[in-house]
Amino acid sequence: MSHEKFLSAQIGRRTLLASMAAAGASAGLSTLGVSRAFAQEPEKPAEIIIRAWGGSWVDALKAGVSDSFTKNTGIAVRHDLTEDNEIQPKVWAAVAQKRVPPIHINWDTTTNATKSALRGVTEDLSDLPNLKNATDLAKPVGLDGYPIVNTYGYVYVLAYRPSAFPNGAPKSWKDLLDPKLKGRIALYNDGIGFHFPAQVAGGGKLEDIPGNMQPAWDFISKIKDQQPLLGEDPDFTTWFQKGEIDAACTISTNAREAKKNGIEIAWVVPEEGAKFDTDGLWIPKGLPENELYWAKQYINHALTKEAQQIWLDGLGLPGVIPGITPPADLVGDPSYPTTEEDFKQLIRISSKVQVENESQWFAKFKEIMQG
Repeated sequence: MSHEKFLSAQIGRRTLLASMAAAGASAGLSTLGVSRAFAQEPEKPAEIIIRAWGGSWVDALKAGVSDSFTKNTGIAVRHDLTEDNEIQPKVWAAVAQKRVPPIHINWDTTTNATKSALRGVTEDLSDLPNLKNATDLAKPVGLDGYPIVNTYGYVYVLAYRPSAFPNGAPKSWKDLLDPKLKGRIALYNDGIGFHFPAQVAGGGKLEDIPGNMQPAWDFISKIKDQQPLLGEDPDFTTWFQKGEIDAACTISTNAREAKKNGIEIAWVVPEEGAKFDTDGLWIPKGLPENELYWAKQYINHALTKEAQQIWLDGLGLPGVIPGITPPADLVGDPSYPTTEEDFKQLIRISSKVQVENESQWFAKFKEIMQG
């Protein structure tokens, strides 16, 4: 969930939010040929299958991209909610065996997608016309062409229930060690989003990643004693809604969804920083030619201002097409970075480093939590 130039460093102002002309951003599907006469188009499949995350994530994708794609093309969209790590080996095996893959498009973390790109199982998307309107965040730096199209950025915030912090918002990830929070905090089940701030909270340095992660493991061992709940995106929303947790390291979307549903919740970027990352869309090799064409249409549509505005309003995340209006509740919020000061608080680690080490980090995290 990136670029070599950000290796073990805090991110500076990104040009993804630079002021640039958005002419043509609303060109939509017509730029890839959907406006041509039907006889000139490849045959339309009855449906295309998009692997997606559940909960508010798939709801936002459906509202912003899938429904309007179906309206424009008549092609149904089916959302496959298999977890990204579970679908990955299935896609790899299909490509290796020259079988048709089980999905048309994978909505994936950039790190996971980079693994697939380096394996050579992704289609190049350089010919998508709406890329010309996108900021440089859409481009996966360090890879040739566009084996992935990044579609937005996001922050792993410290979300919290204000009533559980009567003395004010938590300022540090170390605040999760308060005995009052035992059994009341949550993390992703592989620790994603938490490894890097844990490195700082444990007294280590970002520049020591990946060579010396012991400070991170030491801090995570302390967190383990707090008996955290471990889960995935939909779990965080549910846990906050049911009052089962008071704090979590989670993508801001999950906390915002709980807040929209009437839960007293807030979030901060602690003093140690918070991980900033991206997700993207990619197409596995092996699709029939006509299905590949329409899968590309879908991603090109996802790069229109109209689709991104609705999709990312639902997620509360900054996109890659200029001119998107931030949700009113996120203007000035550090989880929706728009200023240099916002980005100075955020941590981004090269996707190459993550690809090379993430499996080991995940395994170490699980070892600690199960120990």
